[in-house]
Amino acid sequence: MSQGCQIIDPAATYFLTFQVIDWVDVFSRDIYRKEIVNSFIYCRKSKGLRIYAYVVMTNHIHLIARAENGNLPDVVRDFKKFTASQILRLIKAGPESRQDWMLKRFEFAARSHSRNSDYQFWTHENHAIEIHSPQFMRQKMEYIHQNPVRAGWVADPWDWLYSSASNYSGKPSLIEVDFVD
Repeated sequence: MSQGCQIIDPAATYFLTFQVIDWVDVFSRDIYRKEIVNSFIYCRKSKGLRIYAYVVMTNHIHLIARAENGNLPDVVRDFKKFTASQILRLIKAGPESRQDWMLKRFEFAARSHSRNSDYQFWTHENHAIEIHSPQFMRQKMEYIHQNPVRAGWVADPWDWLYSSASNYSGKPSLIEVDFVD
């Protein structure tokens, strides 16, 4: 992996992408999106994660964040590990019509890496890009907030419930964010 996609400065603010293995559309179900939201809320309160923007799509998450304690790689690792275990637990518990297919995809992916156990839910990459200027921050926030619009799910970014666009529009939101001026 190139250094350009890694978290080099653990105290900096980054644009991150967390991708589900094989682009499996796990987050097309509300139950799994709620796990992500709950984990974001926990990481904000208990791990010092500063979330500036986010969107949960069907098979990936975009996020602009930093860690107050300068330990962003640790927070990301813990977030991905916990959400993977919780979502896999929910898939196994069912009812999930795609259960067998999804678990086989995650099991197959786990065989490719020695550091995995039975299943691999997230890719190991975070596609981390350091935010180096206010203009770059605004560009990435616009990209994040326009994702559901480009997907054709909503006409206006603030109408997608699983996005920080609602926060910046003064509308009800699921997660408190750290506003950028």
